[in-house]
Parts: sequence; structure tokens; C-alpha cells
Amino acid sequence: MSKSSTPKKNSPKTSKKNKANGVKSPQKKENLKDLKKQIDLLEDKYLRLKAEFDNFRRRKSEEISKILLYDGENILKSFLPIFDDLQRTIAASERTSGKNPKESIKEGLSMVNNKLEKFLENNNIKRFGSIGDLVDPELHDAMMTKYDEKKEENTILEVFENGFTYREKVIRHAKVIVNKK
Repeated sequence: MSKSSTPKKNSPKTSKKNKANGVKSPQKKENLKDLKKQIDLLEDKYLRLKAEFDNFRRRKSEEISKILLYDGENILKSFLPIFDDLQRTIAASERTSGKNPKESIKEGLSMVNNKLEKFLENNNIKRFGSIGDLVDPELHDAMMTKYDEKKEENTILEVFENGFTYREKVIRHAKVIVNKK
């Protein structure tokens, strides 16, 4: 018999050749299926997490927009009682009976002023720019200069408008008249 006519048995050498030629054993097929399942699960997890994060980002963006939209609401609410007092003062000045109208208006305006002062204080708004202070270019706008020999140079002689700070930030500079020698 010749070598070519004899049937070949699967020897260890031939089974290695079959594996190398792309024939897979049942165990490797099972491992491959398991790996594909894991990949599919991880892809699904990733897509769900990505969608959840996108929803979170959208909700936060909407929430911040609403906060900014109604940011001044508390300040406006705290200002309304002052407005009410001003309205009552006007109404009282129109119907004063027996009382001096100037006195009732003065009392009403004094009440409104006190509430405004408290409103500013409660909202961390501080006034600056008083007569006698030294001018600070970071805080004051010198509108004019005058000469007063009794006062030091760069002293504020008059205040057109007070300046205000909000939490240590200047929100309006004081407009003043300054002494120049």
C-alpha cells in the first residue's frame, strides 16, 4: 500500500492544523459567545448611562435657566412693602383732616425711608460717600471741584448721589464735589 491510499487518523499534528485553519473547538465557540454577550451587555450599559447623563444635563440646564429667570424675585418681594407705604403716604396726604398735610407727608416719607434703609441693609447693600471723606477714585466720581480753605485737599464737600456696594462690589460710584486747593 502506498502512503496516499491509507486513511489518515486525526493525529495530534492534524488537529493542530485544523485549529490553525479556522476550525474551532466547541469550548472556544462557547467562550466567543460569552464574550459577545458581555460586549452586548456593556454596550447596552454604556448607551443607557449616556442617555441618563444627557437627561441629567438637560434637567440641570433647565433648572439653572429657571433660577436665573426668577433671580430677582426675593428682592422684588421685599421691596413691595416699601412701595405699599409710599402709596399709603400719598393717600394719607390727600385725605388729611385736622392734621397738617406737610407733617403727615413727612411722617410717611420718613417711614418709607426707614424701610428702604432696612431693605438695603438686609440685602447686603451698603451706602458710601459722605461729606468729609477723602476721595477714592475706585469709589467716587468727582463731578466738580470747589475751594474751601477750612477743609483738606481731596475732601468731599458735597454729595450728589451716594455710592453703593453689594457684597463688597461697587454697584454705583458716589458722585461728589471735591475740595481742591
